[in-house]
Amino acid sequence: MITAMHNAAQRRMRIGVDLGGTKIEAVALDDKGHAVARRRIDAPRGSYAATVQAVSALVVAVEAEIGGTGSVGIGMPGAISRGTGLVKNANSTWLNGQPFGRDVSAALGREVRVANDADCFALSEATDGAGAGHDLVFGVILGTGVGGGIVRARRLLAGPNGIAGEWGHNEMPARAVGPLPETLCFCGRRRCIETYLSGPALAADHAGVAADLEPSGRDARAIAALAESGDAAAQATVGRYFDRLAAALGGVINLLDPDVIVLGGGLSNIAGICREVTLRLPQHVFSDGCETSVVRHHHGDSSGVRGAAWLWPIGQR
Repeated sequence: MITAMHNAAQRRMRIGVDLGGTKIEAVALDDKGHAVARRRIDAPRGSYAATVQAVSALVVAVEAEIGGTGSVGIGMPGAISRGTGLVKNANSTWLNGQPFGRDVSAALGREVRVANDADCFALSEATDGAGAGHDLVFGVILGTGVGGGIVRARRLLAGPNGIAGEWGHNEMPARAVGPLPETLCFCGRRRCIETYLSGPALAADHAGVAADLEPSGRDARAIAALAESGDAAAQATVGRYFDRLAAALGGVINLLDPDVIVLGGGLSNIAGICREVTLRLPQHVFSDGCETSVVRHHHGDSSGVRGAAWLWPIGQR
């Protein structure tokens, strides 16, 4: 036991931090991707200074546990502006306009790398998850929001605007099966993919079909369970969801032609989602078929924090 702890102390670990709206999780990974330490704390709400302090203190605590230092990567909602170095597009609004990466780096006294949480999910699954062994991976988050990330040869693609993979704020294709209701996204744009494919969107769609239900009477998980049990109205809602998801992902395939699409987030757990989307994709893909695989995540809720650690690839720490 003492020898194992000594060996761990002699290796520089990769530390990943997943900054969420309600919790902050940190993990230390060795070079083989094994978690050697893991901690989770409640996230401060509404205070930027408290958030920087909490993230920094969590890293210090993990390093004390492993008996050594590590490279630090952070996944967070939103993105860092290439032009200003400030946070943009974060639904944790107290982060917007702040030099988050620079402040955490200053608190820890070393460079840190920061990326969007959906990008971290994609990087995790491409590195040693459901997309491992593939060259071009598109990772999808289907949850309270809708996001995505692109990984090529185990390297995250960010783009000059830092928004590569943000398919959730493209417009939903009008040729999706069935009429599309008009929607307004929090970003100020109409008919964003997120407003049709998020968990709240699925629940709102079901409320519109099942007139006897209050709009908040069912959440996405409950609706999926009803569909699996044979409820006709819920099955119709989930069927529309599959149609819309296939239409939206068809546009991604036409543009990127990824080897594999990895689904994550709560809605990726809907029974049969990969099979049903795969069946629907060919009608939206500009080819004589569709060879892109659609698979569920391997690391589950741990993908974000693991991907943050992998922001420092092998050979870079």
